[in-house]
Amino acid sequence: MTDLGTRTATPTVRVNGEDVTGEVPARMLLVHYLRENAGRTGVHVGCDSGNCGACTVLLDGAPVKSCMVLAAQASGREVTTVDGLDAPCVPALRRAFVEHAAIQCGYCTPGMLTNATALLRDDPHPDEDAIRAALKGNLCMCTGYQQIVDAVAAAAAEGEEASR
Repeated sequence: MTDLGTRTATPTVRVNGEDVTGEVPARMLLVHYLRENAGRTGVHVGCDSGNCGACTVLLDGAPVKSCMVLAAQASGREVTTVDGLDAPCVPALRRAFVEHAAIQCGYCTPGMLTNATALLRDDPHPDEDAIRAALKGNLCMCTGYQQIVDAVAAAAAEGEEASR
């Protein structure tokens, strides 16, 4: 019988535009690979079970919980962490999160910003229901969510103003 715990993988993952390669245990989760091998500590480890959303990243442009993906599964793919977000809406989102007190302890913020960026990229004019749906996989123990929803709505409104 093979001990799967001793197997290794050598994924090459493009993280925020840079290739990261390293031999790791085959069962290493992408969230740990990003933090330990790529030095991307903006990706937070929360539950390691897909419940909290603190580890959300964009995998080939789609939001995923990086604790639900093996590092080896991301080999050859593009990962964008909160530190690499470069969509036009990102400055407005960051500003709105501060202005609307959507950041308190800050632990959930990277996942919230990542999901909000994907939402505004795909739907620049979301209503409150769309915002709540996009953020439903992210837990926040501090804000009560309304401030976060208000911040995303404000960033969307700022984007609408800028496009006029």
